[in-house]
Amino acid sequence: MNHPEQRERPTASSRPIPPRAAFYVLASIVVSFLAASSAPTPLYATYQAEWGFTPITTTAVFGIYAITVLSGLLVLGKLSDHVGRRPVLITAIAAQAAAMLLFSTAGGVDELLVARIVQGLSTGAALGAVGAAMMDINRARGTMANAFAPGLGTATGSLISGFVVQYVPAPTHTIYLGLLAVFAAQAIAITLIDETVTREPGALASLVPEIKLPRTLRGPVLAVAPVIFAVWALAGFYGSLGPALVRTLVGSTSAVYGGLGLFVLAIVAATAVLALRKTRATTVMYTGIAALIAGVTLTLIAVDLGAPVLFFVGTAVAGLGFGSGFQGGIRTVMPLAKPHESSGVLSLLFVVSYLGMGVPSVLAGVLVVHGGGLVRTSAEYGIVVIGLALLALAALLLRGRPHRAPGMIVASGATATATGLQAAEAEQELSRR
Repeated sequence: MNHPEQRERPTASSRPIPPRAAFYVLASIVVSFLAASSAPTPLYATYQAEWGFTPITTTAVFGIYAITVLSGLLVLGKLSDHVGRRPVLITAIAAQAAAMLLFSTAGGVDELLVARIVQGLSTGAALGAVGAAMMDINRARGTMANAFAPGLGTATGSLISGFVVQYVPAPTHTIYLGLLAVFAAQAIAITLIDETVTREPGALASLVPEIKLPRTLRGPVLAVAPVIFAVWALAGFYGSLGPALVRTLVGSTSAVYGGLGLFVLAIVAATAVLALRKTRATTVMYTGIAALIAGVTLTLIAVDLGAPVLFFVGTAVAGLGFGSGFQGGIRTVMPLAKPHESSGVLSLLFVVSYLGMGVPSVLAGVLVVHGGGLVRTSAEYGIVVIGLALLALAALLLRGRPHRAPGMIVASGATATATGLQAAEAEQELSRR
């Protein structure tokens, strides 16, 4: 039987890439975009030495990226549900390539900010589209890839950039031109992928920012939002002020050390996603909260003692919390979203993520200059993250309580008297079968 909506999907202009290979191409876009976002981290010391700015400027450059990612998510996050995944991705990759050119030619803070704005908007536009496209191809694997790929990209971008700064000539050009070549290859690959969603009317209306959730997803999102905010607030600190703190603890100006903290946090987070992929989402969430509290506590002790080895141990434990908390949130919510809700819902989760990444880190930059300095601000930041984690734990415990009120039914292929996280678990069990 022929379905008209299938005939409406644009196909690749030549022989298309098989779905399995297409899935990995899409995942690589998340990795490369997040690698590009963390690539400037080890370079901040270089920029600061050349242009003479303060930690406030460092966090402002970082924060403007988070804000523009938010803008891209809010305005463009649902566009691919209407015009298709491929057009949004090709445009986003082209904008990301333009950002790399701006970075490579930047001669001051103003140019750096412009590059960050273009990069943030393109990343925001791409995240919802590429994440939804992976779920179109394989829902279970797509959900996992949406949790795994950001950590892998953040880790590789930070570490590779650190080595480039330390050992390669003209580092402020080389790293960005290398990423530009990657984006060019990915743009070509996207043209060889068949569209994964049918076009629907309402593209212009989708550009109006709107925080809206399907009723069935409100409980799960409210339950996981504090966790997601907390783990990305920690990532924001490591991406902005982390390099300066690590160099202070180690007593070295090496750019490799500047990117090492974020690398350890992100690579452990990505590994945790794989290691816990078959564990129940609620268990993963609780693991993430416990590891986040323990890890941040260890790093606070390490900063107080001036112990760099303990700091990296604490960072690794916090990375387990980052990966567990983020993937637990994704796995709780996304299996409940319908195909044409996927990019919008995923975009909303990333809005929470980038609010957590951007706002606290900018406030921390102000405190470093006008408060008690880097070490004291780091301690205060860590205490706030622990507080957020405890708030998340309370929210999960409250949400996880079963409600016995008559008529409260959640359909997930079977009837279950469950809400929030329990409904998500039921959906995930069915998808695994």
